[in-house]
Amino acid sequence: MPLAILQTGHPVLRADARELSRDEIKSQEIQELIDLMRETMRAAPGVGLAAPQIGESIKLAVIEDEAGEKTRMSKEELEKRERKPVAFHVIINPKLEPVGNDKVDFFEGCLSVNGFAANTARHKAVRVTALNEHADEVTIDATGWYARILQHEIDHLNGILYIDRMYSTTFTTVENKARYWD
Repeated sequence: MPLAILQTGHPVLRADARELSRDEIKSQEIQELIDLMRETMRAAPGVGLAAPQIGESIKLAVIEDEAGEKTRMSKEELEKRERKPVAFHVIINPKLEPVGNDKVDFFEGCLSVNGFAANTARHKAVRVTALNEHADEVTIDATGWYARILQHEIDHLNGILYIDRMYSTTFTTVENKARYWD
């Protein structure tokens, strides 16, 4: 059964989450949490979910983007966003480093700011070092939409929401975005 996703205004979404030790990562509790987070993200549906969004103030996020028919985007729209499928994976205690200075503006939304979207600038390319669900160190080089997802989820782990980075005049309901912006 999917977990409840907290909405903006809840204090845990604004806290700097704590890092997990390697022993904690390998614990049954965290492994079960990862499974529940995957189920919750898919049910939402979303492309990422950070532990603070379900009330756990720890630096853990799950990510998966099918980038297919579920997006309701044309092939051209997917290409414009550099959006390609990303297999399910876990990032724990991530450190993000922008690669280059290029930024890209696109609308994004958030499961914790349900029903809204805004144009938000993000780095086009990033490098993330993190631990995976086995407590092994991983390095991820990402561009395009995948880079955006990583930045969005890592922001959650640091108490930041996309509404802190958005162009405020573009903040809109999802319905009005489709009506006036798409």
